[in-house]
Order: sequence, then structure tokens, then C-alpha cells
Amino acid sequence: MESSRIPIKAIVSLFCSYMLLSHITTLSPTLALEDCEFPAIFNFGDSNSDTGGLAASLLPPPPPYGETYFHMPVGRFSDGRLIIDFLAKSLGHPFLSAYLDSLGTNFSYGANFATASSTIRLPDNIIPAGGFSPFYLNIQYMQFMQLKSRSQLIRHRGGIFASLMPKEEYFSKALYTFDIGQNDLGEGFFGNLTVQEVNASVPDIISGLSANIKKIYDLGARSFWIHNTGPIGCLPYILANFPAQTDEAGCAKSYNEVAQHFNQKLKEATVQLRKDLPLAAITYVDVYSVKYSLFKEPQKYGFELPLVACWVWWQVQL
Repeated sequence: MESSRIPIKAIVSLFCSYMLLSHITTLSPTLALEDCEFPAIFNFGDSNSDTGGLAASLLPPPPPYGETYFHMPVGRFSDGRLIIDFLAKSLGHPFLSAYLDSLGTNFSYGANFATASSTIRLPDNIIPAGGFSPFYLNIQYMQFMQLKSRSQLIRHRGGIFASLMPKEEYFSKALYTFDIGQNDLGEGFFGNLTVQEVNASVPDIISGLSANIKKIYDLGARSFWIHNTGPIGCLPYILANFPAQTDEAGCAKSYNEVAQHFNQKLKEATVQLRKDLPLAAITYVDVYSVKYSLFKEPQKYGFELPLVACWVWWQVQL
């Protein structure tokens, strides 16, 4: 099910306040933004924010996905809306079209490059031979680079597709969102790495994320919204495949500690990015704490069995 209790508008408001302060302190006050109305969103990520990329290109999710809000599968690996959907709505935009979807797409308010099972680093086992998306972060960056250049050619050419492309000035004014990294940890676990070995791989994973953010900054992006990773030790596929000591919420403690280690390194990288990219406003969003509260106090948020998967469709398919 989906939850509408996530205070997206409040988070956006805080982000806008931070961004305004950032621009005031790093630029001339005359250049500070008067408001925080992002004309577009460009999203990079995995299933946590995939609005149809993997479904359009490789594997469409079947029912019961989509049943709560859309009443049919719509490319999301959820039965309701995702955080990126609420974020788009809070900015007054329609849901983001997946870049890989060739049917009925509209990129005038941005685009979504996320695909389920995506990683930051190139994965070893790619669908259909393995369980990870071929559209890892470097590919998503290259897709964005293509959209940025080709969309303007289409707009200048005119015709029926011109209005479906973002305006040139949107790329510098857009919000760039990132929700990726969880599958890099999962790949390590399923690759028979120990918890210590997965921890040791985290700096290289984070380095890959930072490198792509810098490249997107070099293309004109200025406003970044970076999610940390959720409590991977609470996910049913971890609990089912990797027995471990559990915490008070019933989650695998040592695996959550890996996620916490990842998040600490990501937070440090965010601090460094603010130094390296002086014209950028970069916000680190603590998704881990929000998601962990769903497992710790499920009834409070309308959940009954937070640690149980209703259907292991992914394993059936792959």
C-alpha cells in the first residue's frame, strides 16, 4: 500500500529554504532565487523511483502492482505511488515519464531515468542472465546527456513533438533527484561477499555516485536532492536469504549496519560535493530513518506485516 503521510511538501519547503540560503551565501544576493518553483525534475535511481523504465524496456510488473492507486500495473514496483510521484505533485507537475518509455511520454516537465534493479556501478549479473538492470548510473547519465541535446533539436525543429520536450532553460532550473545505491549493497550480498567485504566496497560505490553528480553539474544542473539508502536489513529478500541476528523491529541488524555505513559515507561525500561544486545547492535526504519507522511502528502507518513479501515475483521471473 502507499502512504500519503510522507510530508513531501514540508521537505520541499525546507529544501527551498536551504537552496535560497545556499545561493545567497555563494552568489551575489541579486542572483538569489525569488522562489522555489522548479520547472522540471530529472530523476536517477532504481525501483524506489522507477515510474516505468524497466517495464517499458524489459520486464513489466504484473498485478497486484498498481492496484491501490492506479488500479492496474503502471510500471511501478509498488501497488501505489512512489516518493517521486508525491514530489512531482507537490511541485504542480504530472508524474514523470520514464525516459525509456516510447509510448505516450511527455518530457516537458522533466524525465525519469531510474529503472528497477539499477546500481551505481556496472553490475556483474545483468537481466536476463542475472537480476540487475543494464541501465546503471553511468548509462542513466548518458541518457540524460542525450535528452539534453536532442530535446533542443526537436524543439527547434518544431512540429507535434516540440511541446513534449523541456525548454532549454529548464535544465539549469530543474531539481535533480537521486535514489540509488541499495542494489549495489544487495549485489555484494548475493555475490557471497561478507558484510565486512560489502562495507569495504562502499567508498568505491559512493565515488561512482559523486562522479556522475559532478558530470551532471558540468552540464548545468544546480539543485540536487540526494536520498540515502533505506534499511536493507528489513527487506524480505534479505531476511529470507541471509539469516542474521534481528533487532527490535525484526530486521537483520548487521545488514542494516551496512546501510548505515553507506549512508555515513554518502553524507560525507555530500559535504565534499558542496565544496567541489560551489554553485550547487545539495540536500541530503534521510530516507533511512523514515523507512525504518515503518518497520518499527507499522500499525501507526497502516501496515500489518511489514517484514513479509506478498509475492516473490522477481525470483519467479529470473
